[in-house]
Amino acid sequence: MHKIRLENVRVYTNHGCLHEEELIGSEYRVDLEVIADLSKSALSDDLNDTVDYVSLNKIIVEEMAVRSKLLEQVAQRILTRIFKEESLVQHAEVKVAKINPPIGGDVQSVIIIMSEERK
Repeated sequence: MHKIRLENVRVYTNHGCLHEEELIGSEYRVDLEVIADLSKSALSDDLNDTVDYVSLNKIIVEEMAVRSKLLEQVAQRILTRIFKEESLVQHAEVKVAKINPPIGGDVQSVIIIMSEERK
């Protein structure tokens, strides 16, 4: 098995439970790692034989644009779409980080990490 990683995908959106978060929005960072067999594409040099990281980035950006109160819901939507749209992916881990969260302290980020395997 092999890995593809998308690191530090940055988006500005409006997730959160507070009304101010909905109105103002904030910065988020998403990291994604998928595990798949990339042997065929390594030999064929054909995009149809691999997991397209452009598609993975599109899934992240589109799901991050859908407002949620909880980062857990956003992370789960990303995982669900990956397994629906990328048949070669056997395992995926997504990290969704809220940068400078409004939690009354000096905290760089809060990160939700979720992983799933193909059933």
